[in-house]
Amino acid sequence: MIEGNHCTETEDRIVVLGGGLTGLSAGYVLSTAGLTVAVFEHDSVVGGISKTVERDGFRFDLGPHRFFTKDARIEAFVKELMGDELIVVPRRTEIFIRGKYFNYPLEPVNALFGMGIFTTLRILANYGWERVKRLVKKPVPLSLEDWVVANFGRTLFNIYFKEYSEKVWGVDCSRISAEWVAQRIRGLSLSKAVMHAFFKLKGRDIPSLVDQFLYPRLGIGRISEKLSREIGQSGSMFLNTSVERIHRSGFTINSIEVKDQNGIRTIGGNEFISSIPVTKLISLLDPPAPTDVREAAASLKFRDIVIVTVMVDRPRVTNQTWIYIPEKNIPIGRIHEPTNWSSSMAPEGKTLLVTEFFSFEGDEIWNRSDDGLVSIAIDSLVRLGYIRPAEVIESVVTRVPKAYPLFEVGYRKNLDAVYGFLAGFTNLHAAGRGGMFKYYNMDHAIKAGMDAAEKILNRRAPVRREKCEVALS
Repeated sequence: MIEGNHCTETEDRIVVLGGGLTGLSAGYVLSTAGLTVAVFEHDSVVGGISKTVERDGFRFDLGPHRFFTKDARIEAFVKELMGDELIVVPRRTEIFIRGKYFNYPLEPVNALFGMGIFTTLRILANYGWERVKRLVKKPVPLSLEDWVVANFGRTLFNIYFKEYSEKVWGVDCSRISAEWVAQRIRGLSLSKAVMHAFFKLKGRDIPSLVDQFLYPRLGIGRISEKLSREIGQSGSMFLNTSVERIHRSGFTINSIEVKDQNGIRTIGGNEFISSIPVTKLISLLDPPAPTDVREAAASLKFRDIVIVTVMVDRPRVTNQTWIYIPEKNIPIGRIHEPTNWSSSMAPEGKTLLVTEFFSFEGDEIWNRSDDGLVSIAIDSLVRLGYIRPAEVIESVVTRVPKAYPLFEVGYRKNLDAVYGFLAGFTNLHAAGRGGMFKYYNMDHAIKAGMDAAEKILNRRAPVRREKCEVALS
């Protein structure tokens, strides 16, 4: 699918690889500044992990993606773009631990009575002991386990962090880099909740613990859809189009080869913004990157997810925006009910539950049949007491590769080698979650795209672009 106008000659064009939030935000800023923009996305819809899927009147996101930011510029950007489509959603979240539900953020009284006074006292004693040890010698944590134990004690690590972190990332906590905490990945929300509960931090100062957030009435994907539509008014949006090769002369990108239903063709440009996974970017370069850079990039790993959405013949199942499931005996890791975000996400009188399986592409979960995955999801929801099998109307399975960068101990050395190589390019700008191998919230992803676009704009005068009369179909 191609939207907008497209010029066949290689005029002053900005080429954007990837139609997620970062790539689209960059394309939007550049196109509104009067530059020619062409965005290439391999999927049939835009948005990447922040897209909304529609099926027979039901709508769902690929996990609970809310919009919240402390950056006034980004908030104004999204509000102006979305207008009256945005609604305010109150946050209500629970964690299912040891067969019980705890409020999220954790509330001291709720946690005390849920875990029992002796467990709570042991948590506090462990925490106090670690604080005393820090007075003697401050630890230098390498792994997530090191960091959590040093800061909160072994008991709290075992109860709140270990199972969920290992479920999410698929590796032992001793192998997860301590930078996982600094990068604000999912499990960090759990740690902030614990700190908020036991150590009196102010939840309002922690972005992950906000009481309410903004959300488009028809799903988070509407942000990407509107960005794409605006770009398509003057530029070009290429969907179902994969990037096959990136041609370079030294540290200058000359063109890319793309493949769609019509075959392979070459696209030239003056500036290139890449929001595709940095591992893929390095692998596509022609001539190839140096061996050490390719090996460094190949060592970087991503965590994948499988989304199983179950449509239910009931107005509501829960009153929660999302629910964490750390328990190992429950295969799913998180659940959210889109109709608790917006009633427009399902037909009247119906609802749906979105379940997440954390996975590695090619593992047992990833390769299991759709019917098998649906069966596991329904069984888990029944065991948790949410639904009865007879209430299920329909189901959808969505596999999401390279959803989250995986920060293993030692990853930084390899990532720095990749960064160092890419920094030498004169007209290539890597940006975004996959493009920079960083964990970004939605506002960070939008800002990354805007920053990449503004970097280009700041070093050149906006070019007046002639309208193209040739449209490709």
